[in-house]
Amino acid sequence: MRTKVDNEICMGCGICETLAPKVFQLGDKPYAIVLLDPVPEEFWEVTRQAADECPEQAISIEA
Repeated sequence: MRTKVDNEICMGCGICETLAPKVFQLGDKPYAIVLLDPVPEEFWEVTRQAADECPEQAISIEA
């Protein structure tokens, strides 16, 4: 699975990092970044949950 964060619409709320800290990180940017590409299967469920719960729908997933 590959995942991307659209930095044009991400407001850096941190939901994704809270749910999947091994996949997403806020760091010093005003938006989240993806740490793992591709995302290992063990993190697929939390990555999908983070995408579903993103208030801006800034996270996209490609199978």
